[in-house]
Amino acid sequence: MAVLLGEAPYRKIFVSYPGVDVAVITTVLLVAAHAASLVSVGAIVHLLFLRDAPAQRAQYLSQGFEIRVLRIASGAWALCAGALVIFEALDANGAPLERLSISYALPFLWDASDAPKAWTISLMAALIVLFASYFADRWTGLLIPLWVSAIGILAPVVTGQVLVGPDHDFGGDAAVFQTVAVYAFFGAVCVSGLRVASGRFVPPETLRRLFLLGIIALPLIIVSDAVIGVFKLAGSPVTGSVTGWLILSGGACLAVLTGAMSYGWWQARRGRMRAGALTVLLTVCGVAVAGWIGTGVAMTRQPPPQYFVPTSIEQVFMGFEVPDAPTLLVLFGQWRPNLLFLGIAAAAITVYLVAVRTLHRRGDTWPIGRTTAWLAGWAVVIVATSSGFGKYSAPDFGVHMIVHMSLNMLAPGLLVLGGVVTLLLRASRSDRNRPAGLHDWITWVLHWRVLRFLYNPLIVFILFVGSYYGLYFTGIFGEYMRFHWAHQLMNLHFLIVGYLYYSLIIGVDRPPRPLPHIGKLGYVLAAMPFHAFFGVILMTTPEIIAEDFYLRLDLPWADLQAQQYLGGGVAWAGGEIPLMIVIVTLAIQWSRQDAREARRKDRHLDTGRDDEFDAYNRMLNQLTEREASRPGPRPATQEEPLP
Repeated sequence: MAVLLGEAPYRKIFVSYPGVDVAVITTVLLVAAHAASLVSVGAIVHLLFLRDAPAQRAQYLSQGFEIRVLRIASGAWALCAGALVIFEALDANGAPLERLSISYALPFLWDASDAPKAWTISLMAALIVLFASYFADRWTGLLIPLWVSAIGILAPVVTGQVLVGPDHDFGGDAAVFQTVAVYAFFGAVCVSGLRVASGRFVPPETLRRLFLLGIIALPLIIVSDAVIGVFKLAGSPVTGSVTGWLILSGGACLAVLTGAMSYGWWQARRGRMRAGALTVLLTVCGVAVAGWIGTGVAMTRQPPPQYFVPTSIEQVFMGFEVPDAPTLLVLFGQWRPNLLFLGIAAAAITVYLVAVRTLHRRGDTWPIGRTTAWLAGWAVVIVATSSGFGKYSAPDFGVHMIVHMSLNMLAPGLLVLGGVVTLLLRASRSDRNRPAGLHDWITWVLHWRVLRFLYNPLIVFILFVGSYYGLYFTGIFGEYMRFHWAHQLMNLHFLIVGYLYYSLIIGVDRPPRPLPHIGKLGYVLAAMPFHAFFGVILMTTPEIIAEDFYLRLDLPWADLQAQQYLGGGVAWAGGEIPLMIVIVTLAIQWSRQDAREARRKDRHLDTGRDDEFDAYNRMLNQLTEREASRPGPRPATQEEPLP
């Protein structure tokens, strides 16, 4: 593809041609890096969720085939990502290979483009995964590599083609879902194929879980692929561009993979899956995955049609335009779906309701108040991110602060009352002699030392309070607002930190480091002055936060000083009012716990099983008798003169 297209793709985006050597080497490295990272993620998914080891042994990682695959694949990923830091710096800037002979050329080229920065993040992720593959000996030892690898594979995607053009907010969110699903499922398929190719057996339980993963991942991949295709074509005919033909090719690979997995699932359900059929099935799937990777890399080497659609400055930064002032009618009436948070909310609600249904079918009960709180919390998230509030959270600082407080203060306070961890533990079962499942995984995470560290009340407090000052008073906010992925990352950060904070205070689930009720009260009161002080600073400072970003938007209805004043007032009131509500909730929980404890004591006293009071009285009587029987000084008599 790089040889056939030659200079044409570079000229279309007004970048000089770096030479056939740089173009070809960059393309080859991209294919190798994506393949190696995909196999690495697949190996981690196998080791964490697809093994058939009994629960009593699955907590520990054996030095088996998947570990060796992870070491080789992550090493290859690190090598390719390290090389791409250099070659993407050259390729993205149209610099020939000879440019590296100039001193300080590489740092300059690296800083001038997002691609080498993204591959630097990918390199760091690959090195962490490689390190963990040699030293992790427990199931929880792969959790950090799992999250780090997700960041490593997403970094080149969210900063690539999906960040350009109108509606790139839809394209970027769809790409996030697609990338996670593709790397988890396609990677697991490749690892299973490598296992069969090496002459090893794929256990039936592993195969069953692989098919279940496909049932979840494939629809998500198909839908997100359709969204990305529509976004990239930007209204042009499918056969009218190279990108369109590549989209059709990728769709064909996806159709082959879907058909093969559907046939394999049907055969497995009927008990007809044999070793030979499995080999053929995984071979077909492997070829389809290879075609998908090649098509995806080729698509990144050709500028798509959305690059050439006339775009306003608002669409450059946000993906859409905001011509109207953010009145109440606009905020509640102009909705724009936030695909990322809609997807997360839909998944969270579905899992919760399925778990509740499982309990009811078993004959157990679950408080309706907890279900209501969980649904209400995600409803707040959806309204805050997909209504006009979410749409105007980027161009209007006051609206942004309303969304911030909703995600950081209101939604988490409702979500922690849902008790999702307790629900999932009750809805799932653990059997030491059967393969580890959801109950075991949650239990291991709850006893994970890293989670205990993250739930340290001091660390959570610093994150909860310090995020305001670190984000808005250091220039990070103004830099992040220029990118859709960064804005989404901020919203996700607000939600997670708020959940950690409120789970320590009013959460139904027992945290790794529980606080006494008096400590919870002090925890809430300690945060209130920081919110008030932050709001006062915003309201009184003459400097405009992220002024350069808002001036570039140049919206006719914008009053930056008034918006910041409103944002400060929202931060002040929005921080104080929810915390006061939390104090009331905490007081109710405290009184209910005391009442339950009193009823428990009364029941024990009535049944005679609680003899603490009687034991205390017996102890006092024994002490009195001991004092009375102890010999002491006798009174003096006439026969015994005083000394």
